[in-house]
Amino acid sequence: MAVLGTGKMGAGMARQLVQHGFDVRVWNRSRDKAEPLAEDGATVADSATEAVRGAEVVLPMLFDADSVLAVLDEAADGFGQGVLLVQSTTVGLEQPRVADAARSRGLRVLDAPVLGTRKPAEEGKLTVLASGDPADRDEAQPVLDAIGAKTVWVGDEVGMASRLKLACNAWVASITAATAQSVALAEGLGLDPRLFLHAIEGSPTDAAYAQLKGDAMISGEMPVAFDVDGISKDLGLIRQAADEGGVSAELLEALQGLFRRASEQGHGGADMAAVRKAF
Repeated sequence: MAVLGTGKMGAGMARQLVQHGFDVRVWNRSRDKAEPLAEDGATVADSATEAVRGAEVVLPMLFDADSVLAVLDEAADGFGQGVLLVQSTTVGLEQPRVADAARSRGLRVLDAPVLGTRKPAEEGKLTVLASGDPADRDEAQPVLDAIGAKTVWVGDEVGMASRLKLACNAWVASITAATAQSVALAEGLGLDPRLFLHAIEGSPTDAAYAQLKGDAMISGEMPVAFDVDGISKDLGLIRQAADEGGVSAELLEALQGLFRRASEQGHGGADMAAVRKAF
């Protein structure tokens, strides 16, 4: 099989596939990001076409819909008929458009975005959200089991899993920004911000993610799991979906403003916990 895109998420997913016995070819536009995977047993391809040639399953883990469409074009000569595209890039409501482009090249498509960041990807503990033709599930399941600890089957329509991903990422952005606000408020009022985390710990208002990101904000140690510019991109997709679904976007507008401010302050490539800087 082939993995297209070996950034923060794709690299870990590729390693898990190798460890689960798959013959994996990897490609990344910046080859240096793919080369370390050769030590793990993957074959590094010089082009997207080379990566997908002969592959029965192809998993794109890229930045957005435009990047997926561009790579589908680049790899067009390498695809065989009936190849299963496990489309894991977060593309929001653009997933059906991506699927149409893939089908026009004779591919089958499974909508399969993931929940989780770099560490769960490296450990094979992602949650996979999947939707598409039930006839493709048996073939896809070993791949999904390799990259994730759980698969949530959302429905039979390509695009349904991507819609659920937007709802989930809205929550991730919200809880991160809310944690940043409380940490900043505690500090602004002359308190040790760890007292906030201690106060909610173990209560119904606690969340493991708040503890994780809150600790990172306070310590200043923020290894990049999901960067500010990445969540900003997703918030744009979520805002578009809210408008289409007739859902108020007031909170989304505030979140977009906060993460945009953090990016403008020079933290775009930092972990999303850097939204603390926006306060």
